[in-house]
Amino acid sequence: MNRTLALAAANGMLPFELGIAYEVFGADMSGVVDPWYDVLICGSGPVRVGRFRLEPDCGLGRLARAGTVIVPALADVDAEPPADLIDAVRAAHESGARVVSLCTGAFVLAAAGLLDGLRATTHWAHAESLADRYPRVEVDPGVLYVDNGSVLTSAGKSAAMDLCLHLVRCDHGAAIANTVARRLVVPPHRAGGQAQFVTAPVPRGDNHPLADLLPWAMQRLDRPLSVQDLAREAHMSSRNLGRHFAAVTGSTPLQWLLTQRIRRAQELLETTDDGVGVIAAAVGMGTATTLRRHFNRTVGVPPDAYRRTFRSASRRGHSHDLTQ
Repeated sequence: MNRTLALAAANGMLPFELGIAYEVFGADMSGVVDPWYDVLICGSGPVRVGRFRLEPDCGLGRLARAGTVIVPALADVDAEPPADLIDAVRAAHESGARVVSLCTGAFVLAAAGLLDGLRATTHWAHAESLADRYPRVEVDPGVLYVDNGSVLTSAGKSAAMDLCLHLVRCDHGAAIANTVARRLVVPPHRAGGQAQFVTAPVPRGDNHPLADLLPWAMQRLDRPLSVQDLAREAHMSSRNLGRHFAAVTGSTPLQWLLTQRIRRAQELLETTDDGVGVIAAAVGMGTATTLRRHFNRTVGVPPDAYRRTFRSASRRGHSHDLTQ
């Protein structure tokens, strides 16, 4: 394996994702695994990363001789990425490098043509913009990361960590990836297909027709509520209710209910020892089978796997707060 891992630095990149990558791949792993990565920060000159001035180790031309190139997040996704960065990333890929973007770094890969015809992701808030600007890219806003072999993309923040650990797992095995995760006090493995988040459209304020109905329904998630039940409580027809739900939440009544049930199930999986069947009843899903089917389809992992991730993180972190 080409051990050189190059971090592509340019003005306007965000320090968090750059720091994540350097923390994972630039750590001293002597005595644990050999060989490890040789990390270089490559840029066209001194760059501003957030509020910091960064002096790269070498120029962007060095990317073409790296085994892995990581492009951290860009702060301004509306601006065209620097041309020299685009060219260097494209040249690295053509030379056989594995090219990885973290968060909005996907805009650089897309501008270089590396994502054409491929499924890719980025931070959910910028997914629509990425899809609009690069229509040949199949943008999936709902997953943590996408591995296409030689081209990989991640969502934002903690998902960037997930993808970095995924790379370690691919290169050095699960045991080494778990060791790195323990050092950083983060979950050792969240599957790439896991959802970035579950949308819970609960509008703020009370200046809308569903202001009384939504809290009423949230307090009764353990019951088999129907559209007719909601309409009756809101004193309106089912058709009128549907129109108001679309306007206020952007969803149908039943889809909104399902989302709230999944969110509540996540909370119970994180904070209680209740079995999946008990949680299914508590959130109005009826049976463990029904909850598993909807949870897996919505979140991307089964309830048991979701709970293990949070419990393993809690055991490693003890009393520390963990940002997931």
